[in-house]
Amino acid sequence: MHYLHIPGMACGGCLGAVSKALQKLDPQTHIESDLKKRTISVSSGQTEGSILTALKNAGYPAQPISAGH
Repeated sequence: MHYLHIPGMACGGCLGAVSKALQKLDPQTHIESDLKKRTISVSSGQTEGSILTALKNAGYPAQPISAGH
């Protein structure tokens, strides 16, 4: 599980774009989000680096956060 903070994710449309980018990378990706905190948890077979690159390329650069956020 990867925990990420996405400062630019402010609405449902942003979350949709984030989800689309990650599901394009890995169709089996499962995402849980907290729009207020602008965080997501991602369950995927992809590496954290691949996930961060996909988000950056989609216009939503993210930073990893610890599991305890």
